Parts: sequence; structure tokens; C-alpha cells
Amino acid sequence: MKKTEKILHLKSCRGRKLRVVREHYLRERVPCYSGLCQADCDNTGAKVLPGDLTHYVVPDVAVVLDYLEVLEFRELRGVVFTQTACQAVQHVKGRRQYNRLRNLLKDPQHDCVLFANEFQEYSYCPREKGERQEEWQTRCVYSTAVWYYNHLAGMKDVVMITEDQAAAARYGSLNAGVYVISVRDFLVNFLPELTAAHDLYAAVSQALQEEESEVAEKKEFAEHLPAEVLEAGVKSGRYVQVQLPVHLRAGFVTAEGLSTKNSDLSWGVLVCGAKNRNRAVHGDVVVVELLPRGEWRGRDSALSRLSDPESTGRVVGVPQRNWRDYVVTFPPREGPQAQSRNTQRLLAVPWDHRIPKIRVSTQQADALQDHRVVVRIDSWESSSLYPNGHSVRVLGRAGELETEVQTILIENGIHVPPFSDAQLRELPASSPERPWAVDAAQAAQRRDLRRSHLVFSVDPLGCEDVDDALSVRRLAGGTLLELGVHIADVTHFVAEGSLTDLEARARATTYYLADRRYDMLPAVLSADLCSLLGGVDRYAMSVVWELDAQTLAVEKVWYGRTLVRSSYQLHYELAQALLDGGAAEVPELRGLGPAERDARLAELTGALETLTRVARHLRAHRDQGGALELEGVEVRAQLDEQRNITALVPRQPLEVHETVAECMIYANHWVARKIQEAFPHQALLRPVPPRLHFIAIATCFGEKALADSLDRAVDPRDPLVNRMLRIMATSAMSQAVYFSTGLQSQDQFYHYGLALDRYTHFTSPIRRYADVVVHRLLTAAIDVDEGRDPGRAVASNKDLEETTRHINNKNRASQQAQKLSTELFQCLYFKERDPQSDQRCLADAVIYSIRDNGVLVFVPENREGQVVANGEGGLCEWQSGAVRRQSDHISTTSSCGTSTFRLFDHITVCVSVRSTHCHADALHLEAVSNRPHRGAEPKRPGAQGRSQLVQEVVRLAEEASQQAREKAARRPKLSREEREFSQSQTPNLYSLLEEVRELALLDLEAVSQVAAATA
Repeated sequence: MKKTEKILHLKSCRGRKLRVVREHYLRERVPCYSGLCQADCDNTGAKVLPGDLTHYVVPDVAVVLDYLEVLEFRELRGVVFTQTACQAVQHVKGRRQYNRLRNLLKDPQHDCVLFANEFQEYSYCPREKGERQEEWQTRCVYSTAVWYYNHLAGMKDVVMITEDQAAAARYGSLNAGVYVISVRDFLVNFLPELTAAHDLYAAVSQALQEEESEVAEKKEFAEHLPAEVLEAGVKSGRYVQVQLPVHLRAGFVTAEGLSTKNSDLSWGVLVCGAKNRNRAVHGDVVVVELLPRGEWRGRDSALSRLSDPESTGRVVGVPQRNWRDYVVTFPPREGPQAQSRNTQRLLAVPWDHRIPKIRVSTQQADALQDHRVVVRIDSWESSSLYPNGHSVRVLGRAGELETEVQTILIENGIHVPPFSDAQLRELPASSPERPWAVDAAQAAQRRDLRRSHLVFSVDPLGCEDVDDALSVRRLAGGTLLELGVHIADVTHFVAEGSLTDLEARARATTYYLADRRYDMLPAVLSADLCSLLGGVDRYAMSVVWELDAQTLAVEKVWYGRTLVRSSYQLHYELAQALLDGGAAEVPELRGLGPAERDARLAELTGALETLTRVARHLRAHRDQGGALELEGVEVRAQLDEQRNITALVPRQPLEVHETVAECMIYANHWVARKIQEAFPHQALLRPVPPRLHFIAIATCFGEKALADSLDRAVDPRDPLVNRMLRIMATSAMSQAVYFSTGLQSQDQFYHYGLALDRYTHFTSPIRRYADVVVHRLLTAAIDVDEGRDPGRAVASNKDLEETTRHINNKNRASQQAQKLSTELFQCLYFKERDPQSDQRCLADAVIYSIRDNGVLVFVPENREGQVVANGEGGLCEWQSGAVRRQSDHISTTSSCGTSTFRLFDHITVCVSVRSTHCHADALHLEAVSNRPHRGAEPKRPGAQGRSQLVQEVVRLAEEASQQAREKAARRPKLSREEREFSQSQTPNLYSLLEEVRELALLDLEAVSQVAAATA
């Protein structure tokens, strides 16, 4: 080890320049992370560059700073990042870009490593007196390239890429085997077919050139304060630092995350207008300064105005930019926009309303008109009204279905590429010719339930990823009941830290859209080896309780790994039919003799009845604690093997749904208790903490009284009233989130919706990564109880908190993407309807909130929106007049007279689509009558009515499918949906929505009478 000195020039918090001399130690042996190393470098346990490459690539510091996104292409292999370049990224680009580089280095799918060149004795270059920093950095990188070539004994050529032409001329011919070329030459010579990288490089280069050539004429925004001034101001309480959310024209900084003693900021800070936002973009971490009280303002919204002034401020600094990929649209060239035709600089309009227009330089201005393009922001100078950016890739023409779906994914940060070959090679092989089989060693270590337990699953019809199965049996002569919940043992196949595990963690969940899904795990696991399919042996993680047969009190609980074979793979409708005693055919019992079939059917039915009794008891116990019955609307699209929609099935509220749900809730609760007791500071829980609104409600009623009150709040003439009250009560609760127990006090563990002191997710590891984490925690807890070494240390509280934060973000993105996807298909459905003549655009709506100048309504067909209405005699006519708001109603007065809209009134609204060229289409609700739609009394069909509705939809869908096939055989042309929307042939989502809507308006009793008469 060699000792030297390193001189640093730093700046204190008060702005004073400091010269610091530190000891710097150099080592001869520093890991090279090359598969060709002959010097016995300590490369064990680290990512190693493969030896089958033709060359290694060492990028210059400036290349890493400006062209990192080009280096992120997986086709660019064998990249060696120097410590000098990484430190430059951290100091110049900030934490976000530095973390991006670190994640790139950690990703095992990218062949790149980090070399500590400043600690290697023969590659270290001290900075010479009078040498510019850029020259010294280039010399360090070239020294690293030479060291690699010599260290590998000339077995591998090394290419240094730089944008400094002088450096290329100076170092290009100094050493044989070490080449110094520009990034453009490298792409042309080594990656000629990677056109995406070429286009991205051209876009970034053009943006950098224009940024350098810009001359600041006048300041459009105030300059941001220096970092040391911002830090001192935040510490003193003069400024406040938060993450800025933008709501269209005003950004309201909520109280969450504020750490200040100023009482004026207890509810947040209002930041109004682009000038006060001062170049801050939605999601940026900003420092805000309060304005004088005389300049405080109130907030505006679509249907209410808050006249009381609130704490108002302005942005004085942006410590951290959280820029991401944005989807923009290049508008048609008309008016002033056409003046920039020659400059090729266009103002692109982001799909997200909260993002300002972005100035993009492109050489394909004409070709990109009316297209959705992914753009990244490069800079935003104080002399420019708009940020500068560059295009990354083109998604397609605006309005096309696939383009809009990809837009939704990108805008929500969802990246789901196909699983790589390296990931699939980690997994066991399974094929019809050579099916996967249970390992004998694993069978010996697990509790074998294949012959001793009746195990079965209950899932939606056609489900492939069967996460869970159930079992129940009597013990000790009938005095005890044994209840078992068996969950797919994903962690056996997905080792922690493997490529499959890293990809599953990155996705965090399975993404469900209206017409497709993106699995968290490869299909060989999610639909085969992990799925608890009927009639095959599978590994499981099980929780087994011994309950008193009379009181159902828990006598004993067991956790462990098991080997199960599901005897029956039931769907919900079949299980409910068995419980109801109706005629039902179980596929697994076909081909058996009458006696054996009747005996096994009686055994299965008895198990379902016992499970139902246990579930009723569990639900009653939670009800006593104040559990709330959540309300929601769920519609499931059935897909065929080609991912085409074959039916749109609204979920029926069957009792078997509650039975399975209660068993899963019970297992989640007991697993949460187990892992929290075993690892008090490192357990992953999922509580629902109360929001302020819910605390106020619960304080007035009490948790149990609130649940009882909701049960009694029933209007016999209008069942929707109780449904709306439940929706409004549960909306006051916070969204459930995952967190590590080491960061919260135990009183924060409570799940208010389920009335449980601890709760987690354990029962769906195929589609949720949080469940995978919980499975590993449970396995470690079992090993500790049995005195075994867990093998791998449990994740620290800090690491677990980072994981939960990532999972929470991905879950929110998944929910938002699912919501936007549903809205997209709804808009596509109504876009072809004429709201003036098509009766299918009229809908019944329920008023659930009164605002100053309008009402909020809920449309039972899974739509919600805002309406503003004046009128008389039922018909709503838009005339000038006055609006008066009371606590429970709103009155409109005009020349036609006075109309009144009360809470929970049924009104008729017209549904239309508000189309915009650059943004997503949106449903628009307009009140056309203050009476119920078609004058019908609101009626909620019972379970039998809904069942008839679903059966009718499926029947009509099959008939339509048969007609479509006959029509296609006669005339093999594309359908209208395929031509205009690239949508599957009928039946599809459009036709099924239409059928569901028409059938929902039928008189079910009349339909039953007609069917009976026909029979």
C-alpha cells in the first residue's frame, strides 16, 4: 500500500473557500472484474465482464455525464465505468442521476462494472499544477484504459470513447490496443444496426449544442438561490423544503413532509402560477418561501372556490430534480408553430396536464406530427419560458389503441420488457414431454399433505395463477377442526438476489389493464410450477390452525413448508352452487361411478359448508371490533388464448367470495403476528392508518358504532343510498401501504378497515412482491424457532423500508394505470355514440356531494364525475341565473324558475367524450334532467338477477362470436374495430359494454316470466 496526498478545494456553508489536504492510499491489487483476469484479482461474488467480447469500452467523464442514457442500452456490453466518472456524476448531475448510474451498475442484465481507478497504484493520476479539471479527468480515464489492456496481457482491446476531439487526437496513437474514438464513430463502427441508440445520440447531441449556443436575452424567472443559502434557510425556518405536486394551474404543497414550527403551514402552502413555481416541475423537491400575508390567495377548483386566503409562497430553489420520461405530442403545424419549421425546434405538449410544454429539437418534425413521443428534459434556464429536452423514441400515432396503452404505462413509470433468456435459464424446465417432478430431498423436508388432507382451490373461472388453496377436516373424534391455508411457495423457485428475483422486485406487482396483464413472474412459474393447479404435486407455504369445533377458538397454530396436491380446482360460481344445493357438475368427478361420485361430492360439499361456518364466525368477530364493509365496483374481462376479450363479467357478490376472503385475511393476520414477534424491527406489515377525516368520524361514532350505523343506514326504496354512504365513509380512510415495523410505533400497526391489530400480505406471492418478502421473513422465523440457521440474514430495517417504498410506488402506479386503462376503453366506447340521439349515452346518476356551484354525482355503471346544472321542469337548460348552496341541497334560479338538487337524488346525465389532441380523452357528464333516467325507480337486482344478467351477456357474446365467424368466412375482411381501433373481433369490450348496459335496464322479473312461458 502506498500513501500519498489528495488536495480538495471545498466551500463552507457560509461560502468560504477551503483547501483540504487528505491522506490517500493506493493499492496494487484492486479488483478488475474481468473474466480474463490472470492476476488472481478478488472478483468473487461480484458482477464480472464476460471474456467472449471483442473489446472493453471505457467512457470518458463527459460521455458519462451527457450520454448516460446511450450507455444504458443492453446491446452495449463490456463497459468499464471509472471512479472518476462516477464522482463527477454525483457532484455535477446530483443524487438522482448518480442513483441512476448506481442502479445501472447493480443491474446484472447490463455488462458493466465500476473500477476504482483512483485507488489503483498504476492507474492513479495526480492532478498537475495548472491542469484543468476536464483535462485531468480525461487523463485518468485514458490511464485506466491503458491499465486494463496491460493487466489483461493484451488479450482484450480497449476502446475509450470521448467527445473531446483534442483528446482523441492526443491519445489515439500512444498505445497499441487502446483506441480513442468519438461516441458517434463507436456507434457507427461497432453498433451499426442499433438505430435507436443512433437516434438518441443525435437528439442528445443536438440538444447540447443548442444549449451551448443559447444567449440569455432577458430573465423570465428569478434565479434559484445557492445551495448553501437554501440549506441555511431551511434550518432557520425561513424556508420549507417539500416535494411539489402541481394541480393544473396551482401547485398545493400538502402538510405531509413539512417539518416547520410555523403555524401558518399546518395545512400546507399554496404555490400559484408559473412565475411562483419558478421552473419547478411536478414531483421536484423544492424550497418554498412564504409571501407576505397581503399576497395570500385561495384555491380554485372546478366546482368550488375557497375564498379564505391560505398560506401562499414561491419557489426559491430546486435542490433535487425528479424529471422522468414524458410522453408528448407534436401538434399540427399551424399558426405561429409553423414559423419554427426551419429551426426544427418545436414546442411539444405533454400528455400530463401538470407538465409544461417542452421545447424539443428534432430532424423529423414533419414525420412526428400527431404522434406520441417519449421525451426527456435536459435543462430549464431562467431565460426560457419552457424547458429544453430531446426525444427518446416514438410510440405511434395519437389515438391508436396500442399507442395510448403504451402512453399509460410510460406515464406511470411501468417498464415491463419480456423476460430475458438469462432469467428463464434460472428456472426449472417443464414441458408436456418432460414435466417437472417433486425433488425427493424437498419431499423429505416438507410436511406431506397429499394423502391426508382434502385440498382444493376456489378462484375466478379460467384462473391460471392459483396462489392459494384451502383444507378443512375434523380431528380428535370431531372435537377439533383443522383449518389450512396453503399458498404457492414462490420463494423456493425464486432465490433472493437472482435475476428473476431482481426483475420481480423491479415490477413489484402484476399489472392488470382492461385488455391485458403484465405478470410479475415468468409464465413457467405463475401459470405452472408455482400455481396450485388441480391434480398435480406442488410446493406450498402453509398455515394450519386447530380450532375448537364448537367455539372455533384457536387451540394451536402451525407454520411450515408443505407438499400438497389440490383435489379440486373450483371456480366461485361452482362452489356457490354446491353450497346452495343446486345441480352442479364438478369436472374432477367425471367418469366415476355413482356411489363414489356421490361420496366424494358429499365430502367436498361438507368441507365447503364447514369453511363457510368458520368464515361467518371470523367475520362476526371482526364486526364486533368495528370492521367496515368496503364497497366497490369490479368488472372482469374474460380473455381467450390470443388475449382477446370474450366476455365482460361483473362480479357477483356471492357468499363464497366472503368465505375465501375471510380465510385469506385470517392467514395474513396470523402471519403478520408471527413475523412481527420474530423480527420486531424488520417485519413488513400493511396497515390502514386513519386519516384526519376518518378520525373525526370514528370519534363521533366510535369504530363499532360507525360500522353498525352504516349497516342501519338503508333506504328500502333506494339501495344505492347505503352503497354511497359506504363509499363515502371508506374514502375517508387512508390508502393501505406497506412499511417496516422498525420505523413506526406499534399503535400504527392497526388496520382500521379490517379491525385487526396486525396485518400483512402473504397469500398472493405469484402477483405481489410484498408477499415474497413476507414468505422469506416467515421462513426465517420458522428456522429461528426450530434452532436452524436462516442461511441468509434478514434484510435490515433500512433496506426493508427502501423495498416497501418502492413497492408502494409501484402499487400506486398499477392502480392508476388500471384506472386510466378502464377510462380509455370507456372513452373508445362512447366516442362513436352521438350524445344527442343515442339513448345509450343517457345514464342514471346519484348526487353524493353538494358544491358551491354544482354537484358531484356517481353513475352506478362505474363512472364518477362532475355536473353543473340549471333548469326547470326536469329538463336542464343552460341559462344565466343564481346558484344558492345549502348543507344538503343546491338551488338554481333563472328565468325558467327554480330547481333543487338534493343529496342522493337521482338525476339523468348525458355521457359524452371530451377529446383533446395532445391529452387523454375524458368522459364528460352533463345533467339533462333532475329526474331519474327513464322515470324508473332505482332498483338493485339481487344475486339471482345479476346471475341471469351475466348468463345473458355470455350467451349473446357466444351468439355474436358465431355470427362473426360466419361473416368472416363469407367475407374475409377486417372488421371496423380492427380497422379503426386495432381491437379484437366481436365480441369485444365495446359490444359487451353495450350489451351489459342494455341488459341492466331490462325488467328481470318480466324476462323470467317470458323464459318460464317459453319453457
